[in-house]
Amino acid sequence: MKRVSVIIVTYNSERDIFDCVRSLMSHADIPLEDVELIIVDNDSDDTESMFAGVRKIWGDDIVLIRNECNGGYGQGNNVGIRKATAPVLLIINPDVRFVGPFMEKPLGCFDKDNNLIMYGMKQMYSETQVSRNSFWFTTLINGYARTLLTGLCNRLDIYIPKYMYFSGSCFFVRKEMFEKVGLFDESVFMYGEEDDIHYRLMRRFGEGFRYDKHIRYIHLMLGRKPNVEYEKKLLEVDVYHHKKKGVSEKSTLTSYLQSNTVLLVRAYIRKVLGGGDSEQLTVLRQFRRHIKHRLSEL
Repeated sequence: MKRVSVIIVTYNSERDIFDCVRSLMSHADIPLEDVELIIVDNDSDDTESMFAGVRKIWGDDIVLIRNECNGGYGQGNNVGIRKATAPVLLIINPDVRFVGPFMEKPLGCFDKDNNLIMYGMKQMYSETQVSRNSFWFTTLINGYARTLLTGLCNRLDIYIPKYMYFSGSCFFVRKEMFEKVGLFDESVFMYGEEDDIHYRLMRRFGEGFRYDKHIRYIHLMLGRKPNVEYEKKLLEVDVYHHKKKGVSEKSTLTSYLQSNTVLLVRAYIRKVLGGGDSEQLTVLRQFRRHIKHRLSEL
């Protein structure tokens, strides 16, 4: 039986998927025979060509699925998970790259600890530049505290299982537990699923989440421009998830406004010191107006 099933969802991802698979092969510190690689393509323009390229790199012991429709990131992952045969899943984005051994230690922890639910690792922007997004405080808490504490705890590698969720770009999770809480919520097309997954798993199984600062992966986010539409999508996802938990839309919007205040103050300070990002500042202002408008309509 395979020890781990790796699920990668693609959509026109030719620029990323081949190097992602090569990275996986190069840094997997267990025999590749123990790894089940499942790639689910969400109806890309040239799926067959991409699949042929992946098969050439990995070999024939691979599960390649062309999704019947592009149902979104979560739905695509669920298709792959239902095909998976290993007890542990590794969910990764195509734009993830590994920088060292990353499988034996987490899998050994799952073998030894039956209460272990999820295993997260340290996110990097490059081999030398640390990301501040390895984990986040839940959006259910005060927005001021959430933003300030998330930055501080990422910097100090302090992870608090009850209140923090891992980045969805790369994480291990026990398949049986994930299935019992319903996998990804397919009502959400993309973005913002991590907090909801953490909430459902923790409520059902407790605080069996482990963060390992010594295992690192690169998420190729450098150079991406700030985008107010992306921020609006994250807000909509949280409004939806919070309503399921009995939290009002007003409370969610207020928390986001608090978080935006902290980020704006930080951006203004950086600008005064000569190191600010004018595009980010513009997006933060636009998003603030959007939140206030939403609040005024309630």
